[in-house]
Amino acid sequence: MDLNKVRKFCRVFRILLGIILIAIGAYTGIYWFYLGVIPLIAGITNFCPLCMITKKCDIN
Repeated sequence: MDLNKVRKFCRVFRILLGIILIAIGAYTGIYWFYLGVIPLIAGITNFCPLCMITKKCDIN
């Protein structure tokens, strides 16, 4: 699989996941869903904190 396709998919996936989690938090009032801001920022900045911590992938 092409690494550029993986990077694009991961970025879009992080942004969508962040938006969905924040929307669920706004709808339900459960504040834990506002942690969706983490994958949202990671997707916008194209930075993967999990990859940095585990050092097992090179998607950054």
